[in-house]
Amino acid sequence: MNLANMPASFNPKPGRVLVTGAAGFLGSHLTDALLAIGHEVTGVDSLITGSKDNIAHLASNNRFKFVHADLCQPLPSDIANAKFDRIFHLASPASPVGYVKHQVVTLKINSLATMNLLELAERTGARIFMASTSECYGDPLEHPQKETYWGHVNPNGMRSMYDEAKRFMEAAAMAYHRERNVDTRLVRIFNTYGPRLALDDGRVVPAFIKQALTHQPMTVQGDGSQTRSLCYVDDEIRGFLLLMECPDYHLPVNIGNPDEVTVLHLAHEIRELANSRSIITHLPLPPDDPKQRCPDIALAKKLLDWQPTIARRQGLEKTVAFYRQKLGL
Repeated sequence: MNLANMPASFNPKPGRVLVTGAAGFLGSHLTDALLAIGHEVTGVDSLITGSKDNIAHLASNNRFKFVHADLCQPLPSDIANAKFDRIFHLASPASPVGYVKHQVVTLKINSLATMNLLELAERTGARIFMASTSECYGDPLEHPQKETYWGHVNPNGMRSMYDEAKRFMEAAAMAYHRERNVDTRLVRIFNTYGPRLALDDGRVVPAFIKQALTHQPMTVQGDGSQTRSLCYVDDEIRGFLLLMECPDYHLPVNIGNPDEVTVLHLAHEIRELANSRSIITHLPLPPDDPKQRCPDIALAKKLLDWQPTIARRQGLEKTVAFYRQKLGL
């Protein structure tokens, strides 16, 4: 991301930062941004859904250390005994393919690991950033979704291991803040896209791009009238950095792009950008698939002076180009 887009008031002191999920899509982009600021970064990942390819370019960076560890177990000694100024907790399967395949891990990483990291933050005085999700809103009855909306979530459905685990994460963060004065930050992430998303993780943008670039049928679930609001990864990470450095605000903040698009329109747009011969076909909707998802970002604008700057078509062009090169096309 281009740090020149950060406001002049953003001037964090370089320090020691822990990033969990550092080999994932968002974690790897966040790590790049933190290193560009001047931080020393320890990245930890179990690699069950992350990929070392996402951080391979950092192998020779002497301010980056990678720890291969399962955070569902007690924290490894080189993390538990370290002193960090900032902790970003992004570790978790984050797509339907990932969290349905790893259901128990998803519950543990957002509960046991969350509690261990909050304990670490309390013990060392670190500020801790917790990556929650717009899935906390479920299939929402309010549109667009404000942070004050409590959600419409199926507590035992096919996505519940993710939705409810993230809702627990938020409750844990607020409990440690209110009872033990831990300096917490909470973000609710909406649909984010860009380079380094796994092509096979079931999310709509990489799925459509892979199908379009290889001229395979583009599979739209349902009639495609369901909507998504897509935020390019650079804008998302910029929001993360601003929220982490925002003083004295601990409740959840939506970071996403309110530019809403139907899934069917998105399929046509990606097909055009990929210059594809793919046909568009339709499959049944999966269980508990949200019909609408769109953030109200009034709070982020007011609190962080943040809003997306990268238009969807511009972001999709960059993303298609990345995967065209990755696939050798």
